[in-house]
Amino acid sequence: MNTLTRRGFLSASAAVAVSSALPVSAQGPSQRQRPKPDAKQSRNVPIVISSGNGLRSTTKAIGMIRTGADPLDAIVEGVRIVEDDPNDMTVGLGGLPNEEGVVELDSSVMHGPTHRAGAVAALRNIKNPAAVARDVARRTDHVLLVGDGALKFARRIGYTEENLLTEEARLAWLRWRARLNRDDDWLQEDEFDLPARSNTGRQSRADQKPIPFTYGTIHCSAVTPAGDLAGVTTTSGLSWKLPGRVGDSPIIGAGLYTDNEVGSAGATGRGEAVIQVCGARTAVMRMEMGDTPTEACLYVLKLIASKTKLKRLLNAAGEPNFNVVMYAVRKDGVYGSACMRGERQFAVSDERGDRLEECAFLFPER
Repeated sequence: MNTLTRRGFLSASAAVAVSSALPVSAQGPSQRQRPKPDAKQSRNVPIVISSGNGLRSTTKAIGMIRTGADPLDAIVEGVRIVEDDPNDMTVGLGGLPNEEGVVELDSSVMHGPTHRAGAVAALRNIKNPAAVARDVARRTDHVLLVGDGALKFARRIGYTEENLLTEEARLAWLRWRARLNRDDDWLQEDEFDLPARSNTGRQSRADQKPIPFTYGTIHCSAVTPAGDLAGVTTTSGLSWKLPGRVGDSPIIGAGLYTDNEVGSAGATGRGEAVIQVCGARTAVMRMEMGDTPTEACLYVLKLIASKTKLKRLLNAAGEPNFNVVMYAVRKDGVYGSACMRGERQFAVSDERGDRLEECAFLFPER
């Protein structure tokens, strides 16, 4: 896998050098590159892809699409399975809370055929933010509602409030509070740009037990037999975050972007890094310029790596010490995913069945 992945990355880098000279907005239709075929894939729709925690979601969504459901309805119902799962600490009920012990959820949706988008951020007490985001898109002339406004909107249209902090998440929060230290999100003035505290930096917290740490997200994109697209990203966000922190998930163009003429893309991982390069929009733009979905994902990761300057976010090799995973599917059903480092998997459901596949990667695990 590594050899093939690196070869693919070198090809993507070469494509970037050639195609980045002319912005896509300046290209006429006749000047745009035709989509590249993928040697392993052919037109294969309907198809649903998701982050590694979303296999149940893709299975649910593709079943609905096959019976004629709108792609956005299908994927929102798909991710609802994970949002409702108290044992998944990355989204919805059971998501890890902020530093005050309060679960705050973010989500965004895009509907390809209408190019409508909806999003909510810092939403409390409602376990299905993706559905609320869909209602923002369908019931309002807005795109993003936040905090108390998002909660009031949800209550007004019939959502029921409930406590989202499960006992397991509460106990994890208490353990974290008991050892408040240099791992929290408050930086001292003299440590703002110091070298990382370890070779893997904050990402190493993901492996420190019994206190869990997660960037906590599920992304899901779908293509129907007619070639219509939709995307959703939903999350409980960075665990132990500052109250009100919003990552990339509810930001259209960052954690999610769908263009019905091109494709759909999304992200999981360090949201701040994805926001700063408009990750999902960049991936879709790269597909429009001719990249395969995997090449587009790798392009975004390379861009993030090149823009990561602060020493506290770099490992000893000068690479980002955090992970980001990008996901992309093209209108013709070609799909791909890539992570910043290591070995990750993503979920796929299509005519060949429901399965997990390996992500490409930018850097090997160190």
